[in-house]
Amino acid sequence: MKPLKLPCYCGSIRQASRVVTQMYDKALKPSGVKITQFGILRLLKYFPGLTTGEMAEALVMDSTTLTRTLKIIQDSKWIESTPGEDRRERHWSLTDEGRARLQEAEPLWKNAQKEFTAMMNDVDLDGLTRTVFQLVQKSTEAAVP
Repeated sequence: MKPLKLPCYCGSIRQASRVVTQMYDKALKPSGVKITQFGILRLLKYFPGLTTGEMAEALVMDSTTLTRTLKIIQDSKWIESTPGEDRRERHWSLTDEGRARLQEAEPLWKNAQKEFTAMMNDVDLDGLTRTVFQLVQKSTEAAVP
């Protein structure tokens, strides 16, 4: 069966997200890193020491989902945590293995970016990115009390 054009904004965006996720996961497979993990590793590369809550906010991700993903990455020894002032708070950073794994994954990610750009050659990707980010901003602004 071919994909269906859904009459639902959410369903359509989720379909597109799954297609893009599958494409990036396939490209990253030789590194052993999934695109969800790659995003977290990259975030910690540029912002070491973030708490789980800060990462969840930056990635606009449910903290329960993020915690599950962090555990997988931590079990792989790619990240480590140190306690914060509050003993429940954890600050996350890359390990040497995590930096090496990210360095291995980055060229694969760049190739996926090029593949996506080629596949979407008739789409204004800068405009698409701006539109998607506007959606994220509006939804997070609406959530603020």
